[in-house]
Amino acid sequence: MKKRYQITSLLLCAAMLLSGCGRQSEEVAEDVETTTVVTTAVEETEAATEAETEKATTKAKKDKKDKEKTTTLAVTTTVVSSGTTIVSGTTKAGEKASTQKNGGKSSNGGASNGGRTNKRSTAAATTKAGAVTTKTTTTTTKAVQTEPTAPALPTEAPTDAPIDTHDAELTRKICQMFVITPEALTGFSPVTAAKEGTRSALSNYPVGGLIYFAANLNSVSQAQTMLANSMAYAKETNDGIGLFLCVDEEGGLVARCANKLGTTKLSPMATYGARNDWNEAFSVGQTLGNDIRYIGFNVDFAPVADVNLDPGNELGTRIFSSDPNVVANMVSGVVQGIQSTGAAATLKHFPGLGAENGNAHNDVAVYIDRSLDQLRAEEFVPFRAGIDAGSDFVMVSHQIVSGVGDGLPACLSDTVCTDLLRGELGFQGLIVTDSLQMNTISGTYSSGEAAVRAIEAGVDVILMPMDFPAAVEGVKNAVATGRISEERINESYDRIIAEKYKLGLIG
Repeated sequence: MKKRYQITSLLLCAAMLLSGCGRQSEEVAEDVETTTVVTTAVEETEAATEAETEKATTKAKKDKKDKEKTTTLAVTTTVVSSGTTIVSGTTKAGEKASTQKNGGKSSNGGASNGGRTNKRSTAAATTKAGAVTTKTTTTTTKAVQTEPTAPALPTEAPTDAPIDTHDAELTRKICQMFVITPEALTGFSPVTAAKEGTRSALSNYPVGGLIYFAANLNSVSQAQTMLANSMAYAKETNDGIGLFLCVDEEGGLVARCANKLGTTKLSPMATYGARNDWNEAFSVGQTLGNDIRYIGFNVDFAPVADVNLDPGNELGTRIFSSDPNVVANMVSGVVQGIQSTGAAATLKHFPGLGAENGNAHNDVAVYIDRSLDQLRAEEFVPFRAGIDAGSDFVMVSHQIVSGVGDGLPACLSDTVCTDLLRGELGFQGLIVTDSLQMNTISGTYSSGEAAVRAIEAGVDVILMPMDFPAAVEGVKNAVATGRISEERINESYDRIIAEKYKLGLIG
């Protein structure tokens, strides 16, 4: 204000000088007086304005303080998830009062004073706080919620998507007709343990059995645990129906357990065949059976029942002899020895690979030029003896035999599986294919088509298709279109279940 007055006076003096002193001193004095009056009025107005502003500010501060006090006095109620109500309040600014509890129950009131409740201050705070309390409660509730609340489950199952129990049962029966590797089941490689992945896979695909190779076997205890878990998971997920746990344990060259787990090391079968001792053959079979049963297997894909007719065949010393009667004698003893231990034996490779000059694993096709009369005179002799000894399985391989006349691999031939093996030789057990991953099958047929053709031929158990899920779908589609009847599926399923009862794999 003082600065403004000085500026005004200077301006007046400048005006007087410019006017050439044309005014009298009285007029100057009058102008100065007038200017002073105006300036004073301005000063008074500004002072009044400042006073009003200060008054308004003071009032606002007071209102804010009152509001803070009211908020401080507010009582907040928070409901925790268990349903217990916790009451808290404040008697003075910055001094929180807690709920008094007696024996796990809250006492009446909010603020605590030496164990007594200040009901008056709580009631007053509740009356004054009103809407503020509601707002505070909402904030507190959000603070104690540490995770999102799960959505409520429906009280009733939806009725617009009924489960097709018939399809599920058909799929289960079809899956029982497959024996596959644990790698094909789980998608992991190599499999050396059975854990949740195995359990989940068996729940989705309740296969009839699993076959294990050297890569799956590291130690006795590891193999025992893996097989026991697999069996338990199968029973758990498939109404108590266990697994065929299979291994190629022939002795001699093909001996997964002996080579990897240190079980009994046996000589090549040709060595025992040279002595042609039935009792020794029985002992060999019993040793094989006891060894694999100790590990946890229940099916042995042995013995080899082929006759060594062509030195160019792929089997070599795995065959007992070139004499059909010697082979028959030894096969009979080994079958009975294996099955005396509670394991199942398997005669292989019907209708005989001994006259082969090739390799079914790699060749596009394996042709054997043998008439039916020749087969009956030589190849069928050991198989008949093994069937009479009670062999639970017969494995049919992939050779095309000229005398059969249909030009099909044996495992896909109705003439071989149904007419000759079941009809002529009278076999009533389980017919299993050799591995469908061999090039003689996978190089020509899709997994689905090979599985369907094997079932049409009379096979009960399909071993190791190249694409297991595709094979299952192929069989399901064949049933859906009427190519394979459900009665045909039930026929094999019933044989499988009967064998599992015999081996104690159910329940």
